[in-house]
Amino acid sequence: MNNKPWAYVTSAWSADRSKAKRSAKRYCRKLYEAGYTPICPLLSLPEVINVSNADEYKDYLDMSEDMLRRSRILVVCGTGMNETVLTDIAIAKRFHVASSTLRGVLGVEKSKKEE
Repeated sequence: MNNKPWAYVTSAWSADRSKAKRSAKRYCRKLYEAGYTPICPLLSLPEVINVSNADEYKDYLDMSEDMLRRSRILVVCGTGMNETVLTDIAIAKRFHVASSTLRGVLGVEKSKKEE
């Protein structure tokens, strides 16, 4: 059984889809190495949901929110802020999901290993 806590990954993703996916994979890998199960809708949902369809995009948002609600922590990656990141932070706050930056999470994990 996987006992790794879920870490929901958000960022001000690049408009270039391939660049955004590369960044997401890099962030998810770092979280995995830090002992988390990275949850990133950007990497999984667009493979099955047509986000250019309004109804399916609404489903994408609902599913993403459900994943965030079930996660132990929201991890904000990158340096930019946009509406998506701010919305994810607000959702996390509403559902009492802790929030941190990737740097913050990795710093805590590094400190734990040094003890």
